[in-house]
Amino acid sequence: MNITVVGKNIPVTEGLRNAVENKLSKLDKYFSPHVKASTTLSVQKNSQIVEVTIPFNGVILRGEESNEDMYAAIDLVVEKLERQIRKQKTKLEKRKHGDALKFQFIPEYVPKNDEKGESKIVKTKRFPIKPMSNEEALLQMELLGHNFFVYTNGETNEVNVVYRRKDGQYGLIEPEN
Repeated sequence: MNITVVGKNIPVTEGLRNAVENKLSKLDKYFSPHVKASTTLSVQKNSQIVEVTIPFNGVILRGEESNEDMYAAIDLVVEKLERQIRKQKTKLEKRKHGDALKFQFIPEYVPKNDEKGESKIVKTKRFPIKPMSNEEALLQMELLGHNFFVYTNGETNEVNVVYRRKDGQYGLIEPEN
């Protein structure tokens, strides 16, 4: 896996770079060597934030963690990414389009009772929307760790939104004609 490390409001020291590369190399067993991982280290007030994005086969695996200690945040984000890979193993196997992910190394997912994160919108993002099925959109939403996902429905060519309901189920928002 090719790992890039970028600092935002923080200089990336050799020690930080080595820590990120060593910890993310634990994920090498899940991916083929040509997969690229982008890591952003940032500081906001007293929080040290680590964000890792791994695009492969049209899917984006993303994890973000903050902590008072940058090295602890790196450990937390790697654990989060491994948990996401285990959780999405079956969905990813069904959708497999290449050899970027090595399924034999992904252990079965065992959910924890405390796996529920609260998120709030703190900034506006713009991104390209690609046509996909509802199932692909759900998978993408889960891999990103978001509560909703905006996409173009491949069958209707209309913008749709899938979201996670409070009861743990999923909802779909479609435009009315």
